[in-house]
Amino acid sequence: MADRAGEEGIPAPPWRKRRKPAQPKRQLSLDLIIEAGLRILDTEGLGALSMRRVAQELDTGPASLYAHVANKDELLELLYDRVLGEIRLPERDPARWKEQLRAYALEMHRVLKAHRDVARAALATIPTGENSVRTGEFVFGLLVEAGMPPREAAVALDRLSLYVVGDAYEASLHHARMRAAGFTDKREYFESWIGQIKSYYRALPPERFPHLTKHVDDLVDAGGEERFRYGLELILDGIEARMTGTKA
Repeated sequence: MADRAGEEGIPAPPWRKRRKPAQPKRQLSLDLIIEAGLRILDTEGLGALSMRRVAQELDTGPASLYAHVANKDELLELLYDRVLGEIRLPERDPARWKEQLRAYALEMHRVLKAHRDVARAALATIPTGENSVRTGEFVFGLLVEAGMPPREAAVALDRLSLYVVGDAYEASLHHARMRAAGFTDKREYFESWIGQIKSYYRALPPERFPHLTKHVDDLVDAGGEERFRYGLELILDGIEARMTGTKA
C-alpha cells in the first residue's frame, strides 16, 4: 500500500498548513459582559464602549448580549455598580460620622478615578445596583443615626455623591484631553495646561481685572487633590452645621 502523507508517524508536507485546534468558547454570562465592558472603558474610554465593541471583545455577535443586557445604558449602570463594589466600608459609627463620611468620600473618589470615564455613568441617574444601595445605606444611615433629619440626610447624600462623582468626571475629561494633545505624562500635560492659563490671565487688562491679574499664581497653583479635599471639607462643615444630634 502506498504511504499517505499525514498518517501517524509520517510528517505532513511543508506546504500543507495545519490548523490549530479551536479553543472552546466560554459560555456567555452577565459577569463576562461586565468584565469585558470594564476593560474597554478603562483602556479605551467611554467613547469606544458599545454593545458591538463588547461583543467583539468576547468574540460573539451583538445579538447574544441582549439576552443579558437590555442596552448600553443598562450596561453602564452595571459597570458603575461593579466599580462601587471596590469601595471599602467600615462599620457605621455615628459618634465618628464626620470622620467616617470623609473617609468614605476619599475612598469613593479614589475608586472612581481608578476607572477611566466610569463616573460619567453615574451622572443624571439614580443607581439601583446592589453596591450602589450598599454605599447609599452606609451614608444615609450614618447621617440619620448621627441625628440628621432623614429628609436633610437624603439631600446631603445626594449632594455629597454629586460632588465626588463630578470631580472624578472632571479628571476623566482631562485624561481625554491629555491623550488628544499627544501627552503621555500627566505632569507634563498639567504643566503645559496651567502654563497657558497663567499666560492668558497675565495678559488680561489689569485696569479691568485687577485681582485676577495680580493673583494669578494663587488662582491656579492648587492641585486637583488639594481642591477636592478643600471642597469636601466645605460640604462636611455644612452638614455639621445642620446636624441636630451628636456632632463630631
